Amino acid sequence: MANQELTEQEIVRRNSMQALRDRGIEPYPAPEYVVTGHSAEIKETFVDGQEPAREVAVAGRLMSRRIMGKASFIELQDAEGRIQVYVSRDDLCPGEDKDAYNVVFKKLLDIGDFIGVKGYVFRTQMGEISIHAQEITVLSKSLRPLPIVKMKDGKAYDAFTDPEQRYRQRYVDLVVNKGIKDIFIKRTKMFNSMREYFNSHGYIEVETPILQAIPGGASARPFITHHNALDIPLYLRIADELYLKRLIVGGFEGVYEFSKNFRNEGMDRTHNPEFTCMEIYVSYKDYNWMMAFTEKMLEKICLDVNGTTEVKVGDNTISFKAPYPRVTMTQAILDKTGFDITGKTEEELRAFCKAEGIEVDESFGKGKLIDEIFGEKCEGSFIQPTFIIDYPIEMSPLTKRHRNDPRLTERFELMVNGKELANAYSELNDPIDQYERFVEQMRLADKGDDEAMIIDADFIRALEYGMPPTSGMGIGMDRLAMLMTGQSTIQEVLLFPQMRPEKKQVKEEQEKEAE
Repeated sequence: MANQELTEQEIVRRNSMQALRDRGIEPYPAPEYVVTGHSAEIKETFVDGQEPAREVAVAGRLMSRRIMGKASFIELQDAEGRIQVYVSRDDLCPGEDKDAYNVVFKKLLDIGDFIGVKGYVFRTQMGEISIHAQEITVLSKSLRPLPIVKMKDGKAYDAFTDPEQRYRQRYVDLVVNKGIKDIFIKRTKMFNSMREYFNSHGYIEVETPILQAIPGGASARPFITHHNALDIPLYLRIADELYLKRLIVGGFEGVYEFSKNFRNEGMDRTHNPEFTCMEIYVSYKDYNWMMAFTEKMLEKICLDVNGTTEVKVGDNTISFKAPYPRVTMTQAILDKTGFDITGKTEEELRAFCKAEGIEVDESFGKGKLIDEIFGEKCEGSFIQPTFIIDYPIEMSPLTKRHRNDPRLTERFELMVNGKELANAYSELNDPIDQYERFVEQMRLADKGDDEAMIIDADFIRALEYGMPPTSGMGIGMDRLAMLMTGQSTIQEVLLFPQMRPEKKQVKEEQEKEAE
């Protein structure tokens, strides 16, 4: 970066970096720094009057500094939080070498620098547990100033609150905004809890391909790439369903995967083109068993993550205490609209959508039309966890026909806070029926539906070898994280959500094209 592009503060910091080197202090040293304590643990285990006082070595960012002549107080932020450090010139610079304190500590260290502190733990006269520094080591120089909030005349300045900045520069967001790191710690706890639940039942975690010759397992628009060596198009995975079912054919009784999926579709507060999904398939089970399994799992996760079965999301308090209500798709639409979809033709469904102002495409078949009606008129009203069950067959090309009504399928979606959280079936294991459903999907594709499924001949072949009765369930892990952490947008629970190019980058590209 050329000097003319630097701010005044950035120039000062680079000069400080060089001044440190001129004094023989490397601002980016190589040796390991051995940490023996962290802020939260030090405070929790402190005992007044302990002799001798506990000696510790801590490391983290310098976040504030109050210089009072020969003594100072700084605030150090590490992975667990913050702790106060008392710095005395006479302790750091015994004898005649006072210049090191006056120059290095006062002038050449900046807010945001990583430092190591060795000293002993004590309680100040104000009652704050602190570290009395006896040695400070520069570990990494910060060349950009952090946007630390400053107050003046009751107004806050330099607050790092703009969502686009926060998502684009998550590394800064995590440093300066309290509680952001806790969201992602809870997200990890959520994954761990789910794994524990599956593993306790004896199910096996597996991995399936991300690059696929045929994108299957969901109705979605894929990302397309090209494999040079094979000279074939490949697709980024939209779902891992068909591969996991192949493993059930192969003899696994229960398999699950946390998969990165990719769908070349829109972005909004609940959708990101790259997202994390969990799918699980268990032999000899049906969707009734899976509903009970799912609600017990979610109750456990909520307890493990939050210590309670209730979470607050916006104005709603949501209870994950099992059991959850079951409502058929037909009944849900009837209750909310007065319209009975049973036996209705595509033309009748399309006419209803037009009358109700529901936007639909000419390529939509019966399944998508019903899906649009439910999405527009019903979905948002289900705040507490509710299983919507028994979907029309046109909506579910991979699902077993309902045992009591061949017009329906044994499928459920779990609605929470007005959005779908999980999707599950009694899996279709009849290869002839499955082939016919794929053919129908291809007819929709011919009409212009670019989300229709492609016939996967190898999957049909696998089913022809025989797949036992099986139930499968997929759950959106990002949406679950939103619920467990009380967030209203998916970007808040993704460390690095997809963003548009920065305006500066777009301008540079346009200027380059103009040349």
